[in-house]
Amino acid sequence: MNACSLLLRLSALDTNTVSDALDFLGMEGATLGLRPLWNCPKIIGRASTVQLAPKRDTAPTVHLITPVVAGVDSDDRVLVIAGGVEGISCWGDILANAAQQKGIRGSVLDGFSRDIQGSEAIGYPVYGRGVTMISARNRVVQVAAGGAVSMAGVRVEEGDYVIADECGTVFVAAAAIANVLDLAERLDRRQARMVEAVRAGCSVESVMHDSQFQRLEEEPA
Repeated sequence: MNACSLLLRLSALDTNTVSDALDFLGMEGATLGLRPLWNCPKIIGRASTVQLAPKRDTAPTVHLITPVVAGVDSDDRVLVIAGGVEGISCWGDILANAAQQKGIRGSVLDGFSRDIQGSEAIGYPVYGRGVTMISARNRVVQVAAGGAVSMAGVRVEEGDYVIADECGTVFVAAAAIANVLDLAERLDRRQARMVEAVRAGCSVESVMHDSQFQRLEEEPA
């Protein structure tokens, strides 16, 4: 199945269900603390990874993340930015405008954003650890792109799948996405049946009892 079809299937799910599927498979991917920085829409896409680090000298350099934005040539990308420094911005409204012009779907920062009202004004989704006003200039630099990064303790590779919504951010390894989606869709259907049972008057105690959880491979397709 091609990436477009996989992204379409992923878009029908939420982070809770994808996180549950990863749990059942014994895989990492769900993060803690990377949440929407304004009331932004869900993002679904594939990771374009960026590694940041504190700046150690005073030499002028290209502004962080700008080479990655300039190099994006597809419409399925989410910027996945690791290595942010506590309280220092690694995103702002000029970058948001540039990213939107390139068709980038949103940014997930293991770090902080400034100018968040600028991202909100153009409808550009930003997820991260928080908001600040302190500039990255002469404090943070880009040291790598396109390689493996650590996002809130989760390893993310270039091209991995990203889903982020109001509950947080989840990453799925590209090699595992088909299996994760198959299981997540089964979980989603089971969750819907449980909600229907409660609404029909069934006892929530019985509906949610551990004994009611069948083996997932026995779930209806």
